[in-house]
Amino acid sequence: MSFHHGDRPVGHGAIAPASARYSFWRSMADLVALVGRSKAQGLKTRLAAAFALVMLGKWTGVYAPVLIGQAVDHLAKGRAAGAGLGLGFIAFALGWVLLRFISNTTPFARDSIFTPVSQMALARSATEAFAHTLSLSLDFHQSKQTGGLSRTIDRGARATDFLIRSVVFNLGPTVIELGMAAYVLTRHYDWPLALVAVITIVIYVALTFGISDWRIGHRRALNEADSAAAGLAVDAFMNFETVKTFGSETRTVARYEQAMTDYAQAAVKANTSLQLLNAVQSVVLSLGLGAMTILAGVEVMEGRMQVGAVMACVLIMQTIYGPLNILGVNYREIRQSFIDMEAMIALTSVKSDIIDAPDARDLPPPSGKGARIVFEHVNFQHGARSLGLVDVDFQVEPGTTTALVGPSGSGKTTIARLALRLLDPQQGRVLIDGVDLKAVRQASLRRAIALVPQDVALFNDTLESNIAFGRPDASEAEIWQAAEDAELARFIEGLPDRMKTRVGERGLKLSGGERQRVGLARALIAKPRVLILDEATSALDGRTEAAIQATLRKVREGRTTLVIAHRLSTIVDADQILVIRRGKVVERGRHEDLIGHNGEYAALWRRQTRERCDVRRQRDRRRDWRRPGGADSRRAAQRGRARRDRL
Repeated sequence: MSFHHGDRPVGHGAIAPASARYSFWRSMADLVALVGRSKAQGLKTRLAAAFALVMLGKWTGVYAPVLIGQAVDHLAKGRAAGAGLGLGFIAFALGWVLLRFISNTTPFARDSIFTPVSQMALARSATEAFAHTLSLSLDFHQSKQTGGLSRTIDRGARATDFLIRSVVFNLGPTVIELGMAAYVLTRHYDWPLALVAVITIVIYVALTFGISDWRIGHRRALNEADSAAAGLAVDAFMNFETVKTFGSETRTVARYEQAMTDYAQAAVKANTSLQLLNAVQSVVLSLGLGAMTILAGVEVMEGRMQVGAVMACVLIMQTIYGPLNILGVNYREIRQSFIDMEAMIALTSVKSDIIDAPDARDLPPPSGKGARIVFEHVNFQHGARSLGLVDVDFQVEPGTTTALVGPSGSGKTTIARLALRLLDPQQGRVLIDGVDLKAVRQASLRRAIALVPQDVALFNDTLESNIAFGRPDASEAEIWQAAEDAELARFIEGLPDRMKTRVGERGLKLSGGERQRVGLARALIAKPRVLILDEATSALDGRTEAAIQATLRKVREGRTTLVIAHRLSTIVDADQILVIRRGKVVERGRHEDLIGHNGEYAALWRRQTRERCDVRRQRDRRRDWRRPGGADSRRAAQRGRARRDRL
């Protein structure tokens, strides 16, 4: 007989909040449906064989004690008559051994037969949830905590395998096993023995559920304390330089020590309540076993049963106790697994805001001249913002460049996302080559448009894989050409592993400018008809930016380009400039026209020009100050001569 052997801070999943609820029967129906969708080879045959083995194992486990009891009775009768053991005892003993062997080995056979099904169910659930989550809208992903979706999918998928093994094949059949035991005790012995077994099991289950639910509060406090301590440690290590710079080691260690003290106190409470659960379970099982033994002994003394029946009844009770130990140990994990699985199913039930229409079609074939983009009186407002786009109306001709300028938060990036159909307008339409984006299949649209964001996030893979992500079937020569166009080839050639260099998580092994160049190469290799540049050169130095601007002017040929820019000097050659302010297009035209108009754009241009002049003047002054004979040196010498003349 085994019980819990200790509490650890991290179990099958995080302790569910107090408000977490699940429906057992709905969850079981979802689990059965998931197994049905697993597409495991020989699914029906494996299911039938697994359940047959479960029933065989339970029946042989319950009936085996009857044979050993009969063997003992046969031995007792033989000794009373002064006879030897005889073949009867050997036959009963061998029968008991055979049934015990069958009972003990059927779980192994069942697992070997059904494991392909449970693992395929795990894989299917994870794949379905992952695919559905990727299909959800940008707004959904921006509202979720980083890593939370991944944990939901991982825990939910693992919960399916755990529930199949723990509930379907262990605890579920235990109810049937209890019925079998009650039948055997009533059929071969006396009904009060069956009543004792049933009452013991009911009391055990009720107390286990009650105490385990009460312990969840302690477990939650333990996990929260553990997470707080781990969070402090990770935060301190990630900000190691800041801690060192401000000499805060002592203060940081003190906070960590307090967090670990809180964890220790929570662990004491959790483990004390655990020992209480173990003690109560032990008392209930011991009392039940004692009651069964005494009642069987009374039946023997009154001549209604043989001596071997006492052993048989005790062994039957211990056979039933085996699955109950699993319930005692795993009840919290089983409860949490149901919640984890329902959380994953709830995730797959979320409806995407951006879906393909039933009659959606591909974009028309590319003309080789880019695409025509039209915004028709588009309105859009984020739920978290007080302002949004208001009556945005413009068009971008094929092969031309349109720049979006304006202060931060004015709606420039929202326009780009609407063009990509990461968002849908709340009023108005967005068209590409004369087709409403809502009537176009998303896959076709995304193949036609490439985006280079301001903050390029890369995969934790090689440079080659990150560049080829824009077009996985690209040849090695095409990958190198894209790197060359993005002014990246010389940098890659200087690396020991060249294209096979791994860039680290989110590309953090590269500088900001290097990441932007990889993002640009990734967009260029996709050969899009529309190229969207969202401050795509903001992290580059002046020389590299000038080189890439020249490259961009070259690659714009045959493409429609939408540029979001804060530095106006990068878009002076744009065919059309839209000035966005508070969600509205307040000015539009070419650079020269807008300067002559003397409006928002002209004011912004003068301000940036003045700032550049101030920076250049300060740089020149510092250079002159350092150079012997510079302007500052000459003025100082003149002042010195004037003082000497006065003296």
